[in-house]
Amino acid sequence: MTFELLIQHKGTIMLPPTVEGVTIEWERKGQPGKLVADIVKTPGLSFQEGDPCRFSVDGTPVFYGFVFDKARKGSTPNVITITVYDQLYYLKNKDTYVYANKTATAVIKMIADDFQLKTGSMEDTGHVIESRVEDNKTMWDIIQTALDETLKATGQMYVLFDDVGKLTLKSLSSMKLGMVIDDETAGEYDYKSAISSQTYDKIKLLYENKDTGKREIYIAQDSSNINQWGVLQYFEKVDNATNAKAMADALLNLYNTKTRTLRLQNVLGDIRVRGGTLLVVTLGLGDINLSNYLMVEQVKHTFNNEQHLMEMKMRGGTFVT
Repeated sequence: MTFELLIQHKGTIMLPPTVEGVTIEWERKGQPGKLVADIVKTPGLSFQEGDPCRFSVDGTPVFYGFVFDKARKGSTPNVITITVYDQLYYLKNKDTYVYANKTATAVIKMIADDFQLKTGSMEDTGHVIESRVEDNKTMWDIIQTALDETLKATGQMYVLFDDVGKLTLKSLSSMKLGMVIDDETAGEYDYKSAISSQTYDKIKLLYENKDTGKREIYIAQDSSNINQWGVLQYFEKVDNATNAKAMADALLNLYNTKTRTLRLQNVLGDIRVRGGTLLVVTLGLGDINLSNYLMVEQVKHTFNNEQHLMEMKMRGGTFVT
């Protein structure tokens, strides 16, 4: 396995040697892709913040972005630590948008055009959002709101990412990999089950009826789990009583369970794995035997000495991050 780091400065392409492992981090939402590397300041090496950078594995481009940070230490002045972000970084910009009758795909393309971002394959999300006023919001927030509206209307989740220099949008169902994480490939894992976070065995909803001046209370609870765990109550005021009972039942169904966290470490690397990727995880975790698709919420790739390993935070079902 060979790695190649390339930096372009004013038309000149440079291939600086790296000292330690190159890392790439991807998250499912809200953060740009990030590459960090320690490179050697060789004679003739000259580059600046804003210069494009590309990282390849066995000749296949994996990451493309721009140098944002350069750092040195007094003890090793000839080593430069660079931090490179992909173009999702520019979605941190704030602005005000008013739009109508656009799909989430169209919203992303509109923002990409305004901020001169390159786009690639973009799946059609289908759902048309009638109108939105987004005042003083980051592009991340505007796009995520459109994707959340689509999820509510269609039940379909979409993942936005930068695919080697091109904004790409895929449905979660298109993010499946024919890859299995098991005892042989997982390396190490951190697993936790808990009822201390996001677990509720009693749901209490309150509706203040202004017409009658009375308070209407809707409760859904699991007596068996209350006997086991004690009362773990979720409380919320609602604006409408029409679906309050159904809402209470739905919330109980969602929260009346243990929550679990799973972080996989030293997993054999695969450059196709990014935030939003679906993998089959087959592990015996003590209290459960897991054999199901889980979603990669965060992944950190480390390339070092011809070795590629991954660290991942997983999500799905009762597994949260």
